[in-house]
Parts: sequence; C-alpha cells; structure tokens
Amino acid sequence: MTSSNSPWQRTQSVKVAARAGLTDRLISTKLAAVSTAFAELSFEVTHRVRNTCLCLHLQQAARAVARRFDAGLRPLGLTNGQFSLLMSLNRPNPASIGDVSALLAMDRTTLTANLKPLERRGLVTVSIDDADRRSRRLALTPAGRALLVAALPVWEDQHAAIEALLTDVDPNRLRSDLRALY
Repeated sequence: MTSSNSPWQRTQSVKVAARAGLTDRLISTKLAAVSTAFAELSFEVTHRVRNTCLCLHLQQAARAVARRFDAGLRPLGLTNGQFSLLMSLNRPNPASIGDVSALLAMDRTTLTANLKPLERRGLVTVSIDDADRRSRRLALTPAGRALLVAALPVWEDQHAAIEALLTDVDPNRLRSDLRALY
C-alpha cells in the first residue's frame, strides 16, 4: 500500500484483509472436519443421499416431465418452457415482466432472454408501459395465440399421460405439496 492511498482506500484494504483472514481461519478449522468426513464418506452414504435427496428426485422428475412435453410440442416448434411462457401471457391485458417472472418463478434476466426468440418469431410483443416508461408490457400476438390454440391439445394429452403414471398419487395433492416449496 502506498502513501498516496486515501484513508477510505486504506480502510477498505483493512476490511478486505480482515475478511480474508477470517476466511482462512474458517477454512483451516473446517479442514480437520472435512478430512474426518472424507474418511467416513462411504459408498453407503452415497446410496443414502441418492435415495433420499429431495432435490435430486425433484430434478429427475422435472427433467423427465420436461422431456415428455418437449417431445410433444416439438412438431409445433415449441419447448415446454416456451409453452408455459406463452400461456402466462394469455390474459386480457398485457402483463408486466415482474408479474410473468413471479408466475414462472424465473428471474427477469432469464425471462427477457426467453422472450427474445418468441418475439423474433412474432409470437409476443414487448412494449413500453404507458404508466411507467421504464417498464415493459408483454402480450401475445394473434400468431402466438393461434400457436397456443394448436399446442393446447398436445399439452392436454401429455398432461393426461403423466397423470396416468401417478397411480398411487392424487395429482391435486401433489400440485399442492409442490407449491409449498416455492
């Protein structure tokens, strides 16, 4: 550190160094625990995690369901995510980006990226909000609505097929239980 550093810069450097020191102490303290855990990490632990991990099982189920819907929607040039996005815009008034991102549990940046191909295809419009010029409103175009009309029977067929696989589960209860997670 040179003498030309301002007091604020010196204070910031001390704070960064203090955080780094704390991190080093935490890491060195945890290393002993990690090496003990490593020695105790048996293949049985791997099986237990594999068989009980809710995150893993939800990811596997989500991927399997997504693949089924993607396969059904592929002839229409849609993915399951695009179908959900288009369906979220099927409303009387243009939606805000915030409303749609909340509905789809998707951050705004990802939503914006997912809108671009749909906008290029002429399926959605993104316009400036009249009430707040910083905000954008999203709407289906007639072509987007027509594609949704064509896609709905595919969605219904895939949905019925998936529900039929859930022989010991009430699908409404499953949906309710899953909503508790988000």
